[in-house]
Amino acid sequence: MDDQRVSLSSPQHSAGAAGADRQRPGRPSVVRCGWLRKQGGFVKTWHSRWFVLRGDQLYYYKDEEETKALGTISLPGNKVLEHPTSGDEGGKFLFEVIPGGDRERMTANHETYLLMASTQNDMEDWVKTIRRVIWAPFGGGIFGQKLEETVRYERRYGNKLAPMLVEQCVDFIRQWGLQEEGLFRLPGQANLVKELQDAFDCGEKPSFDCNTDVHTVASLLKLYLRELPEPVVPFHNATLSWSQKW
Repeated sequence: MDDQRVSLSSPQHSAGAAGADRQRPGRPSVVRCGWLRKQGGFVKTWHSRWFVLRGDQLYYYKDEEETKALGTISLPGNKVLEHPTSGDEGGKFLFEVIPGGDRERMTANHETYLLMASTQNDMEDWVKTIRRVIWAPFGGGIFGQKLEETVRYERRYGNKLAPMLVEQCVDFIRQWGLQEEGLFRLPGQANLVKELQDAFDCGEKPSFDCNTDVHTVASLLKLYLRELPEPVVPFHNATLSWSQKW
């Protein structure tokens, strides 16, 4: 069951959810939609639902044609977690929306919302998108975020020309990695790269010390640049024409 990423500026969404969108002008645009399996609240059975992320609310429907949501998951102030896949749970790509702050339950019917994607990539993309919705107002969700949006937010910390993550990685690499063999070619520690990515995506500003593996920092920087929605050097005709002259 494939999901769909929808551009914030795109007028085309799914038939049902998008139809409701068109009937209610001024509603936030659909950020992402697709099929997920959802575990019930009281009875822990699984059901396939059509999910639509619109604004900071995650709606779920019986199918793509429905215009009335079965339920709504409010994201602000809450958290989303990935569940590591174990050998006993092959094919279960689970993630969970849990209450933030001092709250113990998401709603009266659900302590949390446990969801299952069809693939690892699908699960990671959903988590990344939901995390961006939750944390972008606080400077998080920067992996996969437009460069200008990140820079615009971080201007409150000074007139910077690049995101703080980029500056931090570049400064560290210049100090500790210029003589390192295989820089940007050899991979870093995958678990630590993931931890650092999650920390930056949650609005934290983790620091690197002299014991941090420089290949890990280089891998983090490569990951950030690779996940930008647009290339650092744009593919505009004017840019390409200029580059071809030199």
